[in-house]
Amino acid sequence: MNHINKSFYGVTVLKDVRFALEKGEVHALLGENGAGKSTLMKILSGIYPMDSGEIFLQGEKVNIHSPGAARDLHISFIHQEICLVNEMTIAENIFLGTEKKKGKYFFDNTEMNQRAQRILDELGLGLDATTKVKYLSIAKQQMVEIAKSLLFNAEIIIMDEPTAALTDSEVESLFVQIEKLKKKQVSVIYISHRLEEIYRICDKVTILRDSQFVATRKIGEITQDEMISLMVGRQLEELFEKIEFQVGAPVLEIKHFKNKYLKDVSFSLKKGEILGFAGLVGAGRTELARAIFGIDPLKEGEMLIKGEKISIHCPADAIDHGIALVPEDRKVSGLVLKKSVSYNITLTVLKQFIRGIHIDRKKEQEIIDEYAHRLSIKMADTNQLCEFLSGGNQQKVVVSKWLATQADIIIFDEPTRGIDIGAKSDIYYLISDLVKQGISVILISSELPEVLNLSSRIAVMYEGRLMTILNNSAEAGLTQKEVMKYATGYTTERKE
Repeated sequence: MNHINKSFYGVTVLKDVRFALEKGEVHALLGENGAGKSTLMKILSGIYPMDSGEIFLQGEKVNIHSPGAARDLHISFIHQEICLVNEMTIAENIFLGTEKKKGKYFFDNTEMNQRAQRILDELGLGLDATTKVKYLSIAKQQMVEIAKSLLFNAEIIIMDEPTAALTDSEVESLFVQIEKLKKKQVSVIYISHRLEEIYRICDKVTILRDSQFVATRKIGEITQDEMISLMVGRQLEELFEKIEFQVGAPVLEIKHFKNKYLKDVSFSLKKGEILGFAGLVGAGRTELARAIFGIDPLKEGEMLIKGEKISIHCPADAIDHGIALVPEDRKVSGLVLKKSVSYNITLTVLKQFIRGIHIDRKKEQEIIDEYAHRLSIKMADTNQLCEFLSGGNQQKVVVSKWLATQADIIIFDEPTRGIDIGAKSDIYYLISDLVKQGISVILISSELPEVLNLSSRIAVMYEGRLMTILNNSAEAGLTQKEVMKYATGYTTERKE
């Protein structure tokens, strides 16, 4: 791909980009959200037309004007959101759009089932081709997408964030399949924000920044720090701001929270601090956040804000008491994707703008502009639909929505999941800025470096229990290893 250019509504998303892929290699494509990775791949797979540029396959110039044309050229795109039909079988999904006919009017289900089964067996998946997709895990559905690619002899497979929803064991299974593809001389373009995966599975890496090509390197010739520096234009240590915490009295006290997920959880959150929550998947951290915010009911427990006992039965109660929750799944719980940036930012505070039977649109726009500028949301304008924003910018809209409530306590649940390094750094600096203003933060994250670099104290949960709260001052010298001892239930000794 040479000199690729693309713009949307006057906004340049690719500028003179080049990309080269060799036969049988796994090639990582890295960059911040909005750097142009997905757009470049959508051009290669025929979803978007390029404004200008050239694409060559095996030395021959090609015109990829549609997904069908890409398929004919043996190019397959496995999207981050699985594109399978739940009520259809594995075989029906594999052949969707290319069904085998028996006579003029009927599908040859026997042949399709047999061919699909051969592909599944070849991949060693242990799946029955007649099983409906709705009964498969996300990991197995991704394997079906790979099988679908092999049906038409894909020579190039694009994988966009393939491990985003997978467990560690499922990631290992995916890597096994990628190694099998390499042995078949299939080339894989691998898009991921998880840099440790890049070193595990990839041969080369190409980096984009600000819609432009930056570099292509062999994976053994570039360090992780260099990758990050090339992606964001600054060094790794600059991603986190060193915070001088001015911690005050407790603003939130949780006492003996119990429900079907939580087992007698008690802790306090102090004014102007970041209390990090670490733990494995299923430890109960998200369930705790939902209980505090009034989403999930309690069997027992009480909550105090600034020493006063309160009752929270629903999110509206939590908002009225100055609590905000940035949820872990922005696309499901955080945004109305089919609505604009403007609509989403003011969704929680519309009553502020009501004047009789009218809405003060001028005041509303002032708030929208303030937060769009404050969080550096990259968009065409505030009328752009959120579904067309990058993951990082979607997350900034979610955060803006809750900042607009002027909350005193903000719970961030996996605030940087699925967003790029640059957007992560923006979120880190924003959280630091909030704390400087005296806002108290609960930070739930599965990324231990994130928790260790941002938090003043770290609460560790295991199977619904709060195991310990650890001092995270510089003098304490807390390590990932010590946190993981509690997160895995290895030690039950409590200390703070």
